Amino acid sequence: MSLPVGLSATVRVPATSANLGPGFDTLGLALALYDELRVTVVEGSGVHVEVTGVGKGEVPTDETNLVARAIRYTFDHVGQPMPALRLDATNVIPHGSGLGSSAAAIVSGIMAAKGLLEGVVELDLERMLVIATELEGHPDNVAPALFGGLTIAWTTPEGPRAKKLIVHRGVSPLVCVPDHSVSTALARSLQPASVPYADAVFNLSRSALLIAALIQSPELLLQATEDKLHQDYRASAMPETSSLVHMLRDHGVAAVVSGAGPSILVLADDPSQRLVAADLVAEHATSAWQSLLLAVDFKGATVITHQVEAPAQP
Repeated sequence: MSLPVGLSATVRVPATSANLGPGFDTLGLALALYDELRVTVVEGSGVHVEVTGVGKGEVPTDETNLVARAIRYTFDHVGQPMPALRLDATNVIPHGSGLGSSAAAIVSGIMAAKGLLEGVVELDLERMLVIATELEGHPDNVAPALFGGLTIAWTTPEGPRAKKLIVHRGVSPLVCVPDHSVSTALARSLQPASVPYADAVFNLSRSALLIAALIQSPELLLQATEDKLHQDYRASAMPETSSLVHMLRDHGVAAVVSGAGPSILVLADDPSQRLVAADLVAEHATSAWQSLLLAVDFKGATVITHQVEAPAQP
């Protein structure tokens, strides 16, 4: 079935922070910082991308663009031909900073395909999670981007799964973003193939405690965000991030590396603690950092389809 020229879909996808300290490759949190995308069916062939904001002049503007690849992958997944498209992307999520920019791009493409195929093929969240994980390689960022809130992601022989939980209203996130990026591949390459048994048990206890802290008892966040599995191993790739995280924690602030870094996520149990944390980063940082006072996003990715108006009757 060919889609009519002029049909468009508008997508909004939140930034995400994975790991949250001890929940390595498992826990993720959606944050109220959004990339927006409008995809329109046009005449001709191929894909043309216009980028505003982050990535302008840097990311591809043809079919090799990650959003465009995700759209095509989704169309192929459901056995539908992809029409010629124009993509207008307004990007706010920093790239290479540990805030799920690639997951947001992938989810944007999948949601755009969902919107364009409305009434032709139905894509539910579970199927979109499978597609997104196939593209991203792991579900810890794509799950909160799709579902919103706090997500626990895991894999089964049948595919990825995720459970969404509602975060306690007392949790106040702060994200501190440096003016440099770190390759996720580099960060992952520093991770050892095995860890001491005691460290594994330590993280299991903290991961369980973190769920309770985020949904019920925010006062436990400092203890619940302790980690021995990944952050210190990766410190050499982002020494200032590591130094600032330790400094904040020494001041009683629940700070962790956001995803693969180098951004820092603070999970405060009081809004005023975020301001204290932002001031501490500004005081101790040796390079430029931006502090973002954010809310938890509870909706996840959204899409609105704009139907083509029927031509006037003669």
